[in-house]
Amino acid sequence: MIDVILTSYNEPKATCKALKSILEQSARKDLQVLVVDPFPETEVFLKSQIKDARWSFFLDPGEGKGFALNMLFQERASSNPDDIFIMTDGDVFLDKGTLEAIITRFKDKRVGCVAGHPVPLESRGTMYGYWAHLFMDGIDRVREGFSRKKIFFECSGYLFSIRKGILLDFPTETSEDSVIPYLIWKKGYKIAYARQALVYVKNPENWADWVAQKVRNIKAHERLKEIAPDMPRTKSFLNEVKLGTLFALKYPKTVRELWWTLCSFGARLYIYKKAFSEMKKGRKYTDGWRGEAFTHSTNPLSEHS
Repeated sequence: MIDVILTSYNEPKATCKALKSILEQSARKDLQVLVVDPFPETEVFLKSQIKDARWSFFLDPGEGKGFALNMLFQERASSNPDDIFIMTDGDVFLDKGTLEAIITRFKDKRVGCVAGHPVPLESRGTMYGYWAHLFMDGIDRVREGFSRKKIFFECSGYLFSIRKGILLDFPTETSEDSVIPYLIWKKGYKIAYARQALVYVKNPENWADWVAQKVRNIKAHERLKEIAPDMPRTKSFLNEVKLGTLFALKYPKTVRELWWTLCSFGARLYIYKKAFSEMKKGRKYTDGWRGEAFTHSTNPLSEHS
């Protein structure tokens, strides 16, 4: 059984697009999509739009994404090693062939977790769109290299998958796309990268949304020092400098893009400083829904419908 867990937060139109992108790309009878949302209105809207028995609605109790995932991991656990969970969000959508690209990587029985490949919807024609391409192409390069060398790396919450039954719960004080792969790695499984498993992402398009999203991500990853101090880190300030600086400087194709690259260095320094400053004041990452730091410009239907 392939269970796709699609977590959303009161964005019924975007979630409808995400759900369709999953159901329409596969005729598999062993596919079940679980839409997880704390708003009953989302279920009503989806049922009016999509008549397919392969999806169902799970009313989230509103305790956070990690809490909901832990519930489903336990409720739908399986001893069959071919059964998998695929996790994605309601504000992104999958490319055709993405499900099969992920499932194929699990043919290697040593693989316990598979990361998908986030791709920005934006063009490179604006600074924030260019930043999205720069950062996502950079992490794509790192994941591909680490996967090939069989080195541990963190996944993306936009799209990743695990074998059922390996993990029944995980700490919710940090981001699930970091701690889940680590816990599976500790059990002796490999982390693989499905580069052809494309998930399209709408990124922040203004400074306030960009800062809010990135600061929250930094806080989540810094909690790993307390939760999993021995975990190899792929997302950190030092790794950004070590693994990303030369790549970033070679990435621009125009003088304008070179300027935007230099601006991104200052922006990254700012968000790390802001995140660490807030953490010192006790404002740490908490497992709340996206409403806690909602970024309106990341809704994929704001410009891309």
